[in-house]
Amino acid sequence: MSPTEMTEQEFLQTYDIHAFDVPLTSVDLVIFTLREQALQVLLVKRGEHPCKGKWALPGGFIDIRRDADLDATALRKLREKTGVDAPYLEQLQGFGSATRDPRGWSATFAYFALIDANGVSLAHGGGSNAASWHPVDGLAERLDLAFDHAQIFNTALLRLRNKVEYTSLPVHLLAPEFTLSDLQHVYETVLGRKVDKSAFRKRIMDGDFLQEIPGKQRHASNRPAQLYTIRQGQPTVYFARAMGALR
Repeated sequence: MSPTEMTEQEFLQTYDIHAFDVPLTSVDLVIFTLREQALQVLLVKRGEHPCKGKWALPGGFIDIRRDADLDATALRKLREKTGVDAPYLEQLQGFGSATRDPRGWSATFAYFALIDANGVSLAHGGGSNAASWHPVDGLAERLDLAFDHAQIFNTALLRLRNKVEYTSLPVHLLAPEFTLSDLQHVYETVLGRKVDKSAFRKRIMDGDFLQEIPGKQRHASNRPAQLYTIRQGQPTVYFARAMGALR
């Protein structure tokens, strides 16, 4: 029976998935957080060849028996490295070539995640022997990252900073309860510049993605500051103008 005479079910039963060469396929994560008043990224030190001893982005090969899709692989790797689910996870783009991995033609699907580092317990293993946070400023110049991870990191950092200009994305770097001053500090840290306080607060409140926590304030030296949390079920808010207009 020729393939054109088969039903789709019959065709799939006889199809040889090994008939064509396939690339090594993985997922890599660029996990951002705020620590020590700076934007930082999670790196793991490779404990085996190739690139043994080099710092790399966390990630790994897709497990076709465990992972229903690419997002499942990314979430699994995130839990393995941090023990948490990211409040924000976005697929960045695919990277692939015959030269990015000395083991052969390889492709990776890169994601970036935003998490609050408080309470996160970093883990390593599965090919790495250390995991730690690193400030993003000058990272690619300070460290010779494994594979093409410097390119992936730089692409993710540019994507994050561009999206911060016009979205509510930075709120996912905060603890569940925060003040408006906390949120402004996050924006300024990621953007690397100051923003006007009154214009910033008007834009955030107009976005309607926060809700006050009744009866909860943070007591500072001058006056109490209202605590907020993300409004439940609220997706990322896109502002009409870029944050640069607030300078």
